[in-house]
Amino acid sequence: MKRKVTTIAAVALSASVLVAGCGNGEKASTTKKEAGKGVADKQVLNLLETAEIPSMDTSKSTDSVSFRVFVNAMEGLYRLDKDNKPTPGMAKDVKISEDKKTYTFELRDAKWSNGDPVRAQDFVYAWQRTLDKAIAAEYAFILFDVKNAQKVNKGEVPSDQLGVKAKDDKTLVVELEQPAPYFLELTSFPTFFPLNEKYVKGQGDKYGLEADKLLYNGPFTMSEWKHEQSYQLKKNPNYWDKDTVKLQEINVGIVKETSTGVNLYDSDQADRVILSSEFVDKYKKNKPDEFKTKLDPRMYFLRFNQKNATFKNQKVREAIDLAYDKKGIADVILNDGSLPAYFLVPEKFTTGPDGKDFRTVNKNFRDSKDNAAKAKKLWEEAKKELGQDTITVELLNDDNGSRKKVGDFIKEELEKNLPGIKVNLKQQPYKQKLDLEKKFEYEFSLSAWSPDYPDPMTYIDMFVTGSSFNEMDYSNPKYDDLVAKSKGELLKDDAARWKALAEAEKILIGQDAAISPTYQQSTAYLEKTYVKGIANHTFGGDFSYKWAYITKK
Repeated sequence: MKRKVTTIAAVALSASVLVAGCGNGEKASTTKKEAGKGVADKQVLNLLETAEIPSMDTSKSTDSVSFRVFVNAMEGLYRLDKDNKPTPGMAKDVKISEDKKTYTFELRDAKWSNGDPVRAQDFVYAWQRTLDKAIAAEYAFILFDVKNAQKVNKGEVPSDQLGVKAKDDKTLVVELEQPAPYFLELTSFPTFFPLNEKYVKGQGDKYGLEADKLLYNGPFTMSEWKHEQSYQLKKNPNYWDKDTVKLQEINVGIVKETSTGVNLYDSDQADRVILSSEFVDKYKKNKPDEFKTKLDPRMYFLRFNQKNATFKNQKVREAIDLAYDKKGIADVILNDGSLPAYFLVPEKFTTGPDGKDFRTVNKNFRDSKDNAAKAKKLWEEAKKELGQDTITVELLNDDNGSRKKVGDFIKEELEKNLPGIKVNLKQQPYKQKLDLEKKFEYEFSLSAWSPDYPDPMTYIDMFVTGSSFNEMDYSNPKYDDLVAKSKGELLKDDAARWKALAEAEKILIGQDAAISPTYQQSTAYLEKTYVKGIANHTFGGDFSYKWAYITKK
């Protein structure tokens, strides 16, 4: 996902990032006493978020904050279950051709929140709209597995040649360019969700700007959206599987400061809160039944804008990557189980054809005890090449509490270890930060990426030349070729494809220092013991509330 908080994305250390769910590996246990409690009469869940929803248009959204709403208020052909496996959503059945290039979905009887039936044509319209150049959807590329999608996006062929057809109201036929082993998972991703054409066009430029300017087909509807303050979800009476949904109401308040969130939690005004480092040890000791941690596949990294002359210099990028203490960020600044990152594809995310974690293929890049000395040497060489004794750079960051601390620490480390550098910090609200990155109006930034599907490609392909998520003008023909082959001819050879993806990561970080991996996110959080059944996902929207419920206190 991009899902940037940057890119989801990012996201975001919001109080709704990590949640307790079946099969998700949280370090927490449920006592027999808790398990025996009955379901509460009042099914209301109170959550916190750290940022405003940037967009509620599934064709345009790229961030985790929005995606958290999408996967609960809307639904695609499939949705992820509590074990992160694709399970039928709007589709009740699918037939896959022998060559694995044609998917025929049979849709169930389902309704939009205004009572209109969800039709196969709603998917055709949504996918065509996302690929329309006029929409300028950053996530258009995620549809490129569909036949002719890239050509439609480039304007080379008309949209009616896209490989998705409504055979009738209940039958959707999708043709792929080549087999995509993760395609069913992709259909659970918000960019693949349906749109009611008549409604969207009827709203015009106002579509998606307010809670009442949207239609919903998921377990919940957005009943209220107070921008920059809060939003509310309520159970959708038109949802096809409404009998499974127990929660009647979900209230989400936007609170940027962790201390404020903790106070709300302690006063029982919030049911879950993310903890920053200064609160971890206290609550781990004082509230062990409510304290939890979870390692995420969300990666944070420094993004270098190579349109900037300073960051076009590779030695500058390498020196910065070596000059700050990544372990210090993870263990001290964050203190939540996060890992120092010397890689892009995260640990414990996906396994290869040999059954081993991707991280066993590529070891850490630039991880040694003498990093500071190496950084200083490269920095002096870079200054000579640039003809400057002093260099001022600007680090773009968002104004979330934990990430602000990380940005402050990076500034301190760089100014300590790189003589002659001055780092100015530019902290922006989340949405504005994303806009600045998209426009290349920054020098370097603390960015993030969460996966869109369970494959290393979801991290690797965003840095190909011209990618809408490249956002830093990086380009390497060999890298592009490895990605292209991994999406094409190597799909028939899993081992060779795995090797190619590993080689691409090596070029990106080890050879070109195009980015500086910073940390793999873990989250320490408190969750009331009466909150049950929230499913945490490793890609797409972070969580689902469809199966969640409140027990008696």
